[in-house]
Amino acid sequence: MTLNPKTTKFEFGGPLGVTVLTIFLPILSVVLNELIRSDYYIKGIFQNFSINETLKNITPFSSLLQLTFNKQVWTYYLTWFISLLVFDTILPGKYMNGCELRDGTKLTYKINGISMVTLLILILSVRWNLTNGTMPELQFLYDHILELCLVTIVFAFILSIYCYAVSFIPLLGSKRNGQDGKEKVLAVGGNSGNLIYDWFIGRELNPRFFFNIIDIKMFCELRPGMLLWLLINLSCLHHHYLMNDGEINDALLLVNILQAFYIFDGVLNEEGVLSMMDITTDGFGFMLAFGDLTFVPFTYSLQARYLSVSPITLGYTRCILISTIMCIGYYIFHSSNMQKSNFRQGKLENLKSIQTKRGTKLLCDGWWSKSQHINYFGDWLISLSWCLTTWFQTPLTYYYSIYFATLLMHRQIRDEEKCHAKYGKSWEEYQRKVPYKIIPYVY
Repeated sequence: MTLNPKTTKFEFGGPLGVTVLTIFLPILSVVLNELIRSDYYIKGIFQNFSINETLKNITPFSSLLQLTFNKQVWTYYLTWFISLLVFDTILPGKYMNGCELRDGTKLTYKINGISMVTLLILILSVRWNLTNGTMPELQFLYDHILELCLVTIVFAFILSIYCYAVSFIPLLGSKRNGQDGKEKVLAVGGNSGNLIYDWFIGRELNPRFFFNIIDIKMFCELRPGMLLWLLINLSCLHHHYLMNDGEINDALLLVNILQAFYIFDGVLNEEGVLSMMDITTDGFGFMLAFGDLTFVPFTYSLQARYLSVSPITLGYTRCILISTIMCIGYYIFHSSNMQKSNFRQGKLENLKSIQTKRGTKLLCDGWWSKSQHINYFGDWLISLSWCLTTWFQTPLTYYYSIYFATLLMHRQIRDEEKCHAKYGKSWEEYQRKVPYKIIPYVY
């Protein structure tokens, strides 16, 4: 069996499609952030929105180029990124094996989300107390959102180019199954031989740096982008607090709480990422580097950023409604994932399943009798609750829920193709027993 088979099926429209995405996605990130400024923001479709006005308020390209190379912002971001790398390396944690790779080995990962979150909270608490209720770092972050967004885009380009280049270097100095300099395990989808396509998708499955200490894909998945998203939200709350003489807006506070809970849950339960498609299937190229470092912090925070320039008062009733939607979504998402995890560990043998020729079982009972990806439905409800914190004041903040639905549907299609190839007739039987893809009785 070939360790690294050639990629024969292209996604995202092949080399041309990924070229378009490489240009379009960074532009989209910048434009979305440009549409939320204290001097200009979209309040409603028919209120202060026009294409001419929008184009007039977007920063000219020459100015964007100048902002991209702001030395102070680069210094802050590199300090942030490198500090997290150091903390991720030295903080205590437990070690877990990932999924088995095609060469029969398993990579070891350090799970230290609890240590990382504890340290972050401690630093924020100390800085808040030392500065008498204000934090200059958060205000700097709020005032330089656009520059930071541009910096992360360039950084994602640099990082993905580096990862693509080193993917051609054998595993010198390390042993895999007792051999020195063995061929690396490449991503099945990123080994086409086309430079642009493989660079975008990611050629190497699990690039590791510094004597295999740092798994850059796992690190970027949960650290710099996710935690920066948290800080951007806090900077919006901090800015509103300063500008309004200590007043706390309920909508802005609510979205901070809901998203902070989601972020901390992801970081504290990071072992769940080890079985996700991002880790097990996709290489680490521009797609994931840009998604983790730019798209997550600078587009997932749109609700908080919008509310910092155009605050609304939700009141108790709407706050309770939004929180209920979030709780329902989280309950579905968490309990369904937990049920599948327990089943895989042999703890729920009473649940109905389909035996496959590969010796594994396809769960089709409990939550997983409702739809093939019931956890995706819960995750989407969570995203909807965040958008609802801006109520119906603007269509802009609902971008995230629409984008997330598209992303989940694309993942479902990819997963279905992979499972059909992997399980054959067993998967067809599973589809007959569980016909709905994501939303029960709808899709």
